[in-house]
Amino acid sequence: MKKLALHWQILIGMVLGIGFGVLMTQIEWGQEEVLLKTIKETSQVIHKEVNGELVAVNDITQEKKVYITRAKHFISRWIEPFGTIFVNLLKLIAVPLILASLIKGISDLKDIAKFRNMGIRTIVIYIATTVIAITVGLGLVNLFAPGEGISKETIAKLSSTYEGNSNIAGKLATAAQTKDAGPLQALVDMVPSNAVEAMANNSLMLQVIFFAIFLGISMLLIGEKKAKALKKFFDSLNDVVLKMVDLIMLFAPYAVFALLANVVVSADDPEVLLALLYYALTVVAGLLIMIVIYCLIFALYVKKSPFWFLQKIAPAQLLAFSTSSSAATLPVTMERVEEHMGVEKEVSSFVLPVGATINMDGTSLYQAVAAVFVCQALGIPLDLSAQLTIVLTALLASIGSAAVPGAGMVMLVIVLESIDFPSELLPVALALIFAVDRPLDMLRTTVNVTGDATVASIVAKSLGKFGKPHVENWDDNLDDVTS
Repeated sequence: MKKLALHWQILIGMVLGIGFGVLMTQIEWGQEEVLLKTIKETSQVIHKEVNGELVAVNDITQEKKVYITRAKHFISRWIEPFGTIFVNLLKLIAVPLILASLIKGISDLKDIAKFRNMGIRTIVIYIATTVIAITVGLGLVNLFAPGEGISKETIAKLSSTYEGNSNIAGKLATAAQTKDAGPLQALVDMVPSNAVEAMANNSLMLQVIFFAIFLGISMLLIGEKKAKALKKFFDSLNDVVLKMVDLIMLFAPYAVFALLANVVVSADDPEVLLALLYYALTVVAGLLIMIVIYCLIFALYVKKSPFWFLQKIAPAQLLAFSTSSSAATLPVTMERVEEHMGVEKEVSSFVLPVGATINMDGTSLYQAVAAVFVCQALGIPLDLSAQLTIVLTALLASIGSAAVPGAGMVMLVIVLESIDFPSELLPVALALIFAVDRPLDMLRTTVNVTGDATVASIVAKSLGKFGKPHVENWDDNLDDVTS
């Protein structure tokens, strides 16, 4: 019997996870004393006038609150940890994979000029696709104007619901630190003062890439003979880490089940989500258009079927959707692009890690839509110069932004401040979009990863480095180590 393809296994896991999460919010069971305490602490209360007196009333029924809290309690204790373990495993190998593959790729080039050409092409194409994404987002949000349909009552409800939310406060604080930094701070942050410290923090991916490139170029300059021992070490490390990717991916269908089940039971009030549906659909439409653009570019330049491209990259897309993290998905993206698509390692090892940190097409599109949506909803006019400022700021903000869940909201604050958005309304602006940020974050991360794979294919094709796929399975050498 033929084994079911990995992307179908992951898709089945996602569907079952969503279904399980929905089911858990409907059944009655759980630890009553813990649940009642949680309800009391987290219940969102409004006041309603009854017979001349203000009475506290839950904004959703107590029975529904009980069911949802029970589901959260069970899934957070018994289901979510498996998804967390999976994501941690991917993050565990991200830095070793970048180091090994990037150093190997550069040392295999034999010529620094080839690396320069590849680097210039990569950066130029990444910038071009990001500008296209921002332009698509601005075009859609101006065409459909989703913010004009948001009532003052909805704005007031969203503001009160998320007033004092720790996540929003954290995003504002992070954005303030970024804004206060100097114009060349991005370059300063790229160069680590301690390579070991940089490798111990996945959010410092650009510093790891800088160190790997610096080391790889230095290996070229000392000559092949002197660098031979070190090159063998990184070649072997690269093979070992890729095998670790294969082993981790065996757990992927079960992990996405856990991740999606947790997302479902952690979702916000359906009424709030419905109020933001028009805005969310505008973002989704833009992201789908970007997928179509990637497929067209791939078909025209690489001369291969876009359906073949989507099939090969599907496991990475589905994991990006489940984890909302380009960094966590990076090992899988590299494995799919190299082994299943045929992009040579010297290209993928540079283009994909760089893309995971500076290429945020989906996130940039989202920022364009969100910024204009917020201004529409709050009645703040935007002229052409303000929208051009959004394009430039979103482009610059995407470079070096953290490839982790929620980074897009920090970038959004920076974009809004660039158009002189009233600072006192920033918490309201984030509250307006916070309810649907997680599902949109999942979708825009999927687009980010798809864009990385597309650019890697284009660069490889332009350099004559797009070969035949060579798939390695986790058990290829199993017979050699078992009796």
